Amino acid sequence: MKIQFKEQPFQIDAVRAVVDCFQGQPLKTNRFTLQRSKDLIRRIRELKSNATQPLLGEKFQEDIGYRNSSLRITKGQLLDNINQVQQRHYLIENQKVDSVPGINIGPNFTIEMETGTGKTYTYIRTMFELHKSYGWNKYIIIVPSIAIREGVYKSFQMTEEHFQEIYGHKINTFIYNSARPQDIESFASDNRISVMIINTQAFAARSAAARRIYQELDQFGSRKPIEILSQTNPILIIDEPQSVGRVGTQSLKSMQEFRPLFTLRYSATHAEVYNKIYRLDALDAFNKQLVKKIQVKGINLRGSTGTSGYLYLEHISVNNSEPPRAVVEFEIRSGSGVKRVRRKLEQGADLYQLSGELPIYKYSIITEIDGFQNKIVINGEEIYAGDVLNNKDDEHIFRRIQIRETIQSHLAKEKMMFKLGIKVLSLFFIDSVEKYRIYDDEGEAQPGEYAKIFEDEYYKAINDHLDLFNREYTDYVYKTDA
Repeated sequence: MKIQFKEQPFQIDAVRAVVDCFQGQPLKTNRFTLQRSKDLIRRIRELKSNATQPLLGEKFQEDIGYRNSSLRITKGQLLDNINQVQQRHYLIENQKVDSVPGINIGPNFTIEMETGTGKTYTYIRTMFELHKSYGWNKYIIIVPSIAIREGVYKSFQMTEEHFQEIYGHKINTFIYNSARPQDIESFASDNRISVMIINTQAFAARSAAARRIYQELDQFGSRKPIEILSQTNPILIIDEPQSVGRVGTQSLKSMQEFRPLFTLRYSATHAEVYNKIYRLDALDAFNKQLVKKIQVKGINLRGSTGTSGYLYLEHISVNNSEPPRAVVEFEIRSGSGVKRVRRKLEQGADLYQLSGELPIYKYSIITEIDGFQNKIVINGEEIYAGDVLNNKDDEHIFRRIQIRETIQSHLAKEKMMFKLGIKVLSLFFIDSVEKYRIYDDEGEAQPGEYAKIFEDEYYKAINDHLDLFNREYTDYVYKTDA
């Protein structure tokens, strides 16, 4: 089935925001002579030194490459253009053109687009428009992981016919592979829009494969791939810069080797902002009905006067046949150590006794369970569902609880919607890709911290949601891998 792409006004606005920053730049494509291989240079020198007459029979054709023409507008013109775009989108106007401190990757531009609003489509279309307006045809897309790299490449394939109908030509796209440096020669010598997609591990890591881009390669005529790439004066597009383009990271420092004309940063959650020219945040996306309404469940970290021990109140369990019970996580003695357990407790439960008489829970008795207000009372202190008390390992446990709660909510909603044929989607917005997926020196994916937590909590949670009287749903859950 052919996918139909609808032209969205907000995506066109984001494209125009970038293009209009360079008003006054002439339309031009520059050609240059590609660096010859050292083997070819050696052959020419040998023939010349041995020749007794001009070399009539030997022809050495120059290899032509194409590069982006340099910025011809002044910094003042660029700032004026940026300010006009910012005025149009009700953004704070820059007083000067921002640059990344201590890093030379050209002017940087921030484009903020909420997840699910077509960020990849937008920057692909931006390439077409920049080429149409200014002749720029060399682009390098930098992504944080192999998985995202493959997804971006798939987007190019899916939109190829759509954009050909609009612009009348295709983009030449390839994924960088250190074993295929010849792709870089094709990239440089092609007069079409040419795009290289590369993940940071391929040029900013310490592995042998990552170092090849900086080395003279025999199969590349004893040339360095990075030198050919940098000659094209490419435009960098950083996909999720909060993961790969932050100040102080090796990946950002390594990007200087590409010698980019300028850099475009696309994300929903920018950690650093330079020359913001477009914003479509979560509220904008919701108001424009671009994303669906979401449910949010809060987790609160705080201290406690009622108990000095760790405690997390998940929720109050209420039904008609028994008094309300509190689903609580706390610590208990376990062999020579302490572990955390999740229990359903009734009013009057003594955490000191239940914990194996851990001193931190002394006098910690649940004196009230209020199902209406979703709270419990310990020693006069009110504790509400979602509260995490006295957590000594704040960050790790906090993330574990968030992941667990998302899984619990997802399974409960999924079970309810299963018979209706409605699929439930739950999203995790994480601080860095490496927390979920990491890659070894060979590029093989390994589970990160959050992935390990997810699998652990998922398999614990499914037992709470299996229903012997709903065999179809139970079979579905068992067949679904974490």
